[in-house]
Amino acid sequence: MAHIRDRVYALAGLLRARLVAIPGCQVRDQGTEQCGIVTFTVDGVPADEIKDRLAGRSINVSVSRAPSTLLDMTDRGLASVVRASVHYYNTEEEMDRLLEELAE
Repeated sequence: MAHIRDRVYALAGLLRARLVAIPGCQVRDQGTEQCGIVTFTVDGVPADEIKDRLAGRSINVSVSRAPSTLLDMTDRGLASVVRASVHYYNTEEEMDRLLEELAE
């Protein structure tokens, strides 16, 4: 189990580090220990639009909306965030594809 956790954390860390390099992209994760769930927004682009665009390219992400975490998202002024759920079977190449599509 430790190997799986380490793999998930490493992939998610890679994704977070590379997301912040995309202009207008903000990683929204908080906390001292961050897992394989990576949340982000892109300035001026609705989360649903990002999800739909990525789905059209066979990249699966979901959208978390304020009602699901009402106090937190209200405090941070967020209506929704894109949620990428990284797992041990994901590859760096898949991360690259997601990042390339976001950068366009």
